[in-house]
Amino acid sequence: MEWEQLLAEAAKVPMSEKEKAEQRLSFAYGNTHIENSRITREMVASEAAKIDVIRNGS
Repeated sequence: MEWEQLLAEAAKVPMSEKEKAEQRLSFAYGNTHIENSRITREMVASEAAKIDVIRNGS
């Protein structure tokens, strides 16, 4: 299978809300850690939790 075909097939697979949240955290960590090596996954998760409280009130 060609790379483009694999990507097209992968795009059809639904992600759970938990998987989406994990993907967002991973993306945020990866991008911030490149700029500042002192950033940890725990720091990103903590800030994400604070944002969730603000957005959802819980």
